[in-house]
Amino acid sequence: MAKKIGVQTYKLDNPVYIVGRSSIVGDKEAKGPLSKYFLKSTTDDTMGESTYEKSERSFMQKAISFCLKNSKLNNADIDILIGGDLLNQMVTTNYTAEKFGWPYIGVYSACSTMSESLAVAACLLDANVGKYIMCVTGSHFASAERQFRGPLELASQRQTYSQWTVTAMGATILGKQGKGPKITHVCFGKVVNYGVKDIANMGAAMAPAAMETLVQFFLDTKTSPNDYDLIITGDLGKFGSDVLKDLLLQKGFKVGKNFSDCGHIIYDASQKTFQGGSGAGCSASVLNSYIVDKMEQKVFRKVIFMPTGALMSTTSNQQGDSIPCISHLILLEI
Repeated sequence: MAKKIGVQTYKLDNPVYIVGRSSIVGDKEAKGPLSKYFLKSTTDDTMGESTYEKSERSFMQKAISFCLKNSKLNNADIDILIGGDLLNQMVTTNYTAEKFGWPYIGVYSACSTMSESLAVAACLLDANVGKYIMCVTGSHFASAERQFRGPLELASQRQTYSQWTVTAMGATILGKQGKGPKITHVCFGKVVNYGVKDIANMGAAMAPAAMETLVQFFLDTKTSPNDYDLIITGDLGKFGSDVLKDLLLQKGFKVGKNFSDCGHIIYDASQKTFQGGSGAGCSASVLNSYIVDKMEQKVFRKVIFMPTGALMSTTSNQQGDSIPCISHLILLEI
């Protein structure tokens, strides 16, 4: 069983391995700096469907199918599906779970859903609950914009501090044995709210949650930023990353060139996404492509992966509530 160390961190008695993975991205993401790492891409973000919500569902189902193929496992080998998405009642993942027929645990931490799924799956496997667990999450620019901001037809002007919801899915199969990167520690985050109310300013809203989780992990494990090859957040973008660095300095921790952010690196300046990418598919796709690739090549041997999520709803935001946020962390080693 996982052993609790410190306040929020758990060290697994039996590390669990990434035995299969996939990433599928939309056209804009396929034209970005990480294009060569993604397993699949499409030039048609509708995936031939009649609505964006159905196209998001198609993205997720294809990501799972590719992940199974990549792992050389069969549908019957998967014990549990753990995942979620950004839409109301996690409708994308619910329909996907219906299609594949596995026992299903729906989880929601907004853009931190990938790390939450992996952390829960790792603890279950360490406790001998199942042999293989599929984790999946993602997002679609068009469906997320319609739900959280406004109809695309309005062509509303975007703020310079805003981010672009990534159209992408990431799927990971965890198992008890393998040769790839393994999860050795998990740190479940706490809900943090610094009073930000601007729904466009995701970086400022989520950075404090990332700081709280990362600082607690360092304290729990008695480590420092220099002990890791890569510390990567999920979707703070450029502005949010700068805020996080400042907050960490106030706590006595300085991150250097080993710090990065999935939202900051998935697009380049020419793509006009302002502060970079966001959305649950941002970190999920980057993890299952660029990060694991670099770990398999031994470029990174010890990686902190910690996406961040804004836990508001459109209703609470329109009623004037500030934005509660969270960040779940996993430690990957090879």
